[in-house]
Amino acid sequence: MKKILLIEDNVDVRENTGEILTLAGYDVVTAPNGKNGVELAMQEKPDLIICDIMMPELDGYGVLHILSKKDETAGIPFIFLTAKTEKTDIRKGMNLGADDYLTKPFDDTELLNAIEARLRKSDLQRKLYDTTEEGLENFIRDARQVLRLEDLCKDKKIKPFKKKAEIFAEGDTPLYVYFVRTGSVKVFKSHPDGKELITNIYNANDFFGFEAVLSGNVYHESAIAMTDCELIVIPRHDFLTLFQAHPDVSSSFISLLCKKVAEQENQLLHLAYNSVRQRTAEALLKVEQLRDARQNIQISRDDLAKIVGTASESVIRVLSDFKDEGLIEIEGGKIRIMQAAKLEKVVRWNVAR
Repeated sequence: MKKILLIEDNVDVRENTGEILTLAGYDVVTAPNGKNGVELAMQEKPDLIICDIMMPELDGYGVLHILSKKDETAGIPFIFLTAKTEKTDIRKGMNLGADDYLTKPFDDTELLNAIEARLRKSDLQRKLYDTTEEGLENFIRDARQVLRLEDLCKDKKIKPFKKKAEIFAEGDTPLYVYFVRTGSVKVFKSHPDGKELITNIYNANDFFGFEAVLSGNVYHESAIAMTDCELIVIPRHDFLTLFQAHPDVSSSFISLLCKKVAEQENQLLHLAYNSVRQRTAEALLKVEQLRDARQNIQISRDDLAKIVGTASESVIRVLSDFKDEGLIEIEGGKIRIMQAAKLEKVVRWNVAR
């Protein structure tokens, strides 16, 4: 049962509203003023707070300001209940972080609809979603209910791509965000002289292609399937609707963006200062997820060289050294990592110990 804290100094309004909420199946806690309301909010940790604005001792703005500064109450949905209807009052409440604003007099349906909408949205924001196809489906389903958009992601499709098939090219206008269902995808930058540098490899349960959608620019990289793969394709408009409407969506993708920036900064640093031997060891560890059923890494020497940022011949020489040292095995052109810990030491110290 959801718990609601009702802060209202008018006895009649407090009792009538409390009765409505109780009949609707909520556990109701009431406070006659703002000061008492803050104390009860800290004690009871309600699922939602309904608060009048004009009250003695501490008004509704003060209540919201205090609770929004405390970690344990900052995330509780907050609805203002007041007779004041001026736009400046509404704007002040929203700027402080209120989730909704109901004006007196209000009817039962209006009140209950506002509460249900805020509780649904709060549940969605608190809910953790796995970065799997099932987690994506669950999130889209819940978001449809909260946003009341039944058509959200209805155009989402699963598209197969054959190995070496182009997904998008540098300079293309972004129309979709991609989620890897199966297989692997490489994203790379092209130099005017025709050389390529692989900047990222995406495997099952990874999102990619969203940076250009968020920035509103063309793709600055190209994407090609490294293996036969299946991608869930989410239309640009639907993705932006989710991103803009839900803090949990935006925060998760901001985290991904920050992670990608950090990875690319490390990659640039390593290209500048690490030896080919170090970079090759790091690339092998990075592509380890491309293993087949026999634990062999399926990647061409050309692609491996594009990750390392050097010529294929240089990578082949380093791979031969690693084989002689017992760090890897090579059979039929496929690579199997035998001593991952020693490859990690190569990355750190340039010495296999």
